[in-house]
Amino acid sequence: MKAWIVVGVVGALTVLFKASGPVLLGGRRLTGRALGVVELLAPVMLVALVITQTVGGDRSLTFDARLAGVGAAAVALRFRVPLIVAMAVAAVVTALVRHLA
Repeated sequence: MKAWIVVGVVGALTVLFKASGPVLLGGRRLTGRALGVVELLAPVMLVALVITQTVGGDRSLTFDARLAGVGAAAVALRFRVPLIVAMAVAAVVTALVRHLA
């Protein structure tokens, strides 16, 4: 039961947090530095999540086949391939490295 309470509270706080932007800004446009920060929030959070899930272990860093897959996806994205192709490249490289190891 405690887990559902936590899920409910986190859900409610998420809705409140997301609603606070439009309510507080009230139709005003962001300018300069604030706009730059807001534009970078999603990519930075995504990178943090990917890196944490890739090398994060049980209170230690884990360097395995996942890191090779993420690196291959980064190279693919650098060559401007579609995201779905980069994800497929990451999966194939990760599988190959796991198979060879």
